[in-house]
Amino acid sequence: MLEDNSIYHTRLQKLEQLKQLGFSPYPNTIKPTHTSKQILEVYNDKTHEELESITDTVSIAGRVTAIRGFGKAGFIVINDRAGKIQAYVQKNKMDEKEFSAFELLDTGDIVWIQGTPFKTKTGELTIRALKFNILNKTLAELPEKWHGLKDVEIRYRRRYVDLIVNQHVKQTFIARAKIIDAVRDFFKSHEFIEVETPMMHTIAGGASAKPFETYHNALNMPLYLRIAPELYLKRLIVGGMERIFEINRNFRNEGISTKHNPEFTMLEFYQAYATYEDLMKTTEDMFGYLLKRIGMNDEIEFNSRRINLISPFKRVTFYEALTTRTGLSLDGLKDKTIISKYASEHGLKVEQSSDVAGIQLEVFDKLVEDTLIDPTFVTQFPVEVSPLARRNDGKPEIADRFELYISGMEIANAFSELNDPVDQHKRFEQQVVDADEAVKEVDENYIDALRVGLPPTAGEGIGIDRLVMLLTNSSSIRDVILFPLLKKQE
Repeated sequence: MLEDNSIYHTRLQKLEQLKQLGFSPYPNTIKPTHTSKQILEVYNDKTHEELESITDTVSIAGRVTAIRGFGKAGFIVINDRAGKIQAYVQKNKMDEKEFSAFELLDTGDIVWIQGTPFKTKTGELTIRALKFNILNKTLAELPEKWHGLKDVEIRYRRRYVDLIVNQHVKQTFIARAKIIDAVRDFFKSHEFIEVETPMMHTIAGGASAKPFETYHNALNMPLYLRIAPELYLKRLIVGGMERIFEINRNFRNEGISTKHNPEFTMLEFYQAYATYEDLMKTTEDMFGYLLKRIGMNDEIEFNSRRINLISPFKRVTFYEALTTRTGLSLDGLKDKTIISKYASEHGLKVEQSSDVAGIQLEVFDKLVEDTLIDPTFVTQFPVEVSPLARRNDGKPEIADRFELYISGMEIANAFSELNDPVDQHKRFEQQVVDADEAVKEVDENYIDALRVGLPPTAGEGIGIDRLVMLLTNSSSIRDVILFPLLKKQE
């Protein structure tokens, strides 16, 4: 994606000049001794006089992001994985051929410099170059400015450039890695075992979503990229792995928004001899652990709001949340005519075939979610919209389930697992009847697993991308996915 052909050809000419000087255009054996951070940690506290008496040499490699001055001397700024540091290059301090290579330097080039540390008159720690080499003569120019609505899609398409010129973007993804590490450590410290389950399924299941379809030629059979790992994870609980978790990708052939990407990362964890109420406490504890590990306060900022993550989180039932938002009574919410009219008056599309619970869920999704700003566990969803959840003992029409919302965004979904194979088979059969997708098949192997015996179990799924959005104050899921899905350019 070369925006200026003249720049490309000019840099090609410089590359040829480097070859003529006797330099390999892409050397592969030159290694730095230090990172910028290591050099700063060792030498930054030393005085001018102390540095003048030091004969140490250090070497660093990285990308040049700024050049000031030329002629017989110049300053350059080098960025590496640990940060950045300044270097000073003088003609009379290095080999003539190496200085000739320095004169061919452009911003964006990847270089290696060896020299001694000193401080400038302004007190900035700098490397006085004694040796110099260009490790990669780049043929494309880095943008000086990288902003504006038009550039957002370009940033995603050219993430490699975005990471170079926008340090806060790199920090977001470093934070993402630390958050995932912390999640792993939290569950391992609670005796959970990390597992991996199939990404390709013979039957799409574990969630209500449209799958991506593929085909296995050797086996001559259709397959589906997984929409959720749930059914395989619960098979492992049946097998005696009583505390397990998985952090991996799900794929859903649905819309794209600031909260949705067709390929996304989920944490799912399952615990035998636990209930959904136990998992609320686990979730609160996990947030406390994460905030401490990544050095954040209990109060965070997200989408220009201050959000307090101190536990315990607020709890409200599904019907309480609907009543508060709609003003309808519980009887009105359960009356199809009344709830359908309310939904239509508020611009929601209601299918005649929809059951009452489906309409209630649509109203909740479109009109209630955005109002749940402080961390809120929404509990007691209708069984009809919770096909894998256990019925409540006292109220069999509702499920022992919760969803966690923060700043109007669903972060987690959890429930006490349905382990009655007869009830589960009936619900699967009803799903097949109600399904409007191509996949209409009961997972008999999973039913067989339930017949072998699933102990009392609770499970939860947490969207890692949304969790990272929340903890890095990123307003779009695309800002926390390195390479979000985009339409192919014409």
